Amino acid sequence: MYKTVLKIEGMMCGMCEAHVNEAIRNAVSPKKVNSSHIKGITEVITETQPDSSLLREAVEKDGYKVLDITTAPYEKKGLFGRK
Repeated sequence: MYKTVLKIEGMMCGMCEAHVNEAIRNAVSPKKVNSSHIKGITEVITETQPDSSLLREAVEKDGYKVLDITTAPYEKKGLFGRK
């Protein structure tokens, strides 16, 4: 699995977070997606490494600006941080 973090400019509220989450769900079918307008980030968990250009296009078509995208291998942690 992979964790991708997008730094996004332009999210101002919870509704913006919902728009970004939905755009990403439609683009890459993630296991999990979570946005924070306060932090200006969206975290995406996927089975396979996502195409950065697809993510960028999906978010920017709704008027937000993607500043950075980083992807790293992700290992789900169990209860209390144990694997």
